[in-house]
Amino acid sequence: MSADAVELSVPAPGGQTRTVRVSSPDRIYFPDVGLTKLDLARYYQSVGEPITRALRARPCMLHRFPKGTAGKKVHQKKLPAGAPDWVETVDVYFPRYSRIVQELCVTEPAAVLWAVQMATVEFHPWNSRRAEPSHLPSPSHLPSLRSPSHLPSLRSPGIERPDEWRIDLDPMPDCDFARVRRVAHLVHEVLDELGITGYPKTSGGRGMHVYVRIEPDYEFADVRRAAHAFGAEVARRSAGEATVTWWRKDRDPSSVFVDFNQNARDHTMAAAYSVRATPRATVSTPITWDEIDDVEPDDFTVASVPERLGRLGDLHEPIDDIAYRLDTLLEWDDRDTADGEL
Repeated sequence: MSADAVELSVPAPGGQTRTVRVSSPDRIYFPDVGLTKLDLARYYQSVGEPITRALRARPCMLHRFPKGTAGKKVHQKKLPAGAPDWVETVDVYFPRYSRIVQELCVTEPAAVLWAVQMATVEFHPWNSRRAEPSHLPSPSHLPSLRSPSHLPSLRSPGIERPDEWRIDLDPMPDCDFARVRRVAHLVHEVLDELGITGYPKTSGGRGMHVYVRIEPDYEFADVRRAAHAFGAEVARRSAGEATVTWWRKDRDPSSVFVDFNQNARDHTMAAAYSVRATPRATVSTPITWDEIDDVEPDDFTVASVPERLGRLGDLHEPIDDIAYRLDTLLEWDDRDTADGEL
């Protein structure tokens, strides 16, 4: 190890540890708050268990900032060169380019730290998991991670069958956060009527996300259709505050776009506990439904989230306990199509 690097110890499968070397630890990554590369790495070290749960076995696109967030962003799908042999991948086929790319597939916290060493700030996973649940390492080094055999969503036939439905509340430029809150309450209302438990989180920006674990029996197009039908129902109840209008130019600039297209193949969103490249180093953070009226977009940062996690635990930990079906929402989509609403 050179004098210009720091080594961090990270839990590994089988009760072992891995050492991840962080070079250029003093490089400033967030100029407005003075956070360094090492600060970022130590944050991810502190949330290693829950972010591994959020990323577990999913293809993951990396948002890398080799010169810090004031510099150029690199959207990295292909695993960066030089990965150690314990960093796992999944082969992803991209029809547009007629090529297969090996993407990062996190199965342990050290892989997250290694990606940070490679200048990753944000982690954007798919809403599907690779197959091979038996190949995943035992989570014995992560005490609160249940055995994979107890996780319904790990019954995945592979990345072409999503196991997660994502509700993205995306505010338009003139939309304030109070409106996002009101639409979030409508989302909760409709989910309750469907008998579905959703897990909300801040986006790390001005919006909110809600994740629902689903049975991996649907294609991406079906999940997208179901998400559109759900968003259309929320919009109908919102008195104009929410929309599923596709073209941005046709949306009310003060509305909340329920972005159903985030469920399309190869569309990704920031994971729970992922840092965002914002001036204050905000974090996409799980919240409870009861917190919605009190949280502000900038409440959760690299500085505040570890303490919150220690106090409340991972609010998304139970997400894998129940996987839901989308049949009712697909019936809604068929109804809307027949009624000429689409």
